[in-house]
Amino acid sequence: MSGATLELQRVAKHFQGVIAVDSVSLIARKGQVTGLIGPNGSGKTTTMNIITGLYPADSGVVLLDGLDISKFRSYRIANLGVARTFQNIRLLPDGSVLENVLLGAHRHQNANLVDVLLRLPRLAHSERNALAQCEQLLSTVGISHLRDVVVSGLSYGDRRRVEIARALATGPRLLLLDEPAAGMNFAEKISLATLITNIRNMGITVMLIEHDIEFVSRVADDIVVLNFGREIAEGTPAIVRQMPSVIEAYLGLEDA
Repeated sequence: MSGATLELQRVAKHFQGVIAVDSVSLIARKGQVTGLIGPNGSGKTTTMNIITGLYPADSGVVLLDGLDISKFRSYRIANLGVARTFQNIRLLPDGSVLENVLLGAHRHQNANLVDVLLRLPRLAHSERNALAQCEQLLSTVGISHLRDVVVSGLSYGDRRRVEIARALATGPRLLLLDEPAAGMNFAEKISLATLITNIRNMGITVMLIEHDIEFVSRVADDIVVLNFGREIAEGTPAIVRQMPSVIEAYLGLEDA
């Protein structure tokens, strides 16, 4: 897989007069992990929703490898190789792990309606390829042994892995992860950090939204910090963690 570079230029979004994202500019470089962090309510998820076309930006530009995608619908952005997970896990609870991941592979299947209605060989070939791809992804994210388990019976951490595998099944160049470590214990976070590093090593660009600065520092090449919708810091984890503005945003002025 080949990654993509994402760039935001002075992107802003208001909701009924409330400024959610205030002239944010950032770059998620090809083949790297970029952490987008900040306290709750800092505008992280709104920024992701703008990138993926769920919200239109009020102003500013979103570029994917130099292409302006600011006005694109979500399906067009997905077709360009942008995939995401959600803060609240969105899976089919009564489906198996494999069935959920296969949903992500759907857009790559080359069978048409005639193939489906007549059960032509191209349909069977396409289905075999999708099945092989998804089983490989289950191995990649470490849940091959859960292939036939119903999702509702999984632990929280394993459901997160199913969601990531489904996103990978779309064949992304840019993968957006919205608080994937939320609700995980320490061991699960360490395992997730390894998985994200492996995804980056596959050549996929990753943007990771989190408020856990310790977790992000384990995996990110660069970190962008938002507070009240504004970018207040950018740099490597080692640099960003020492910035007074970041310490103040996380701990408050008196503690800082």
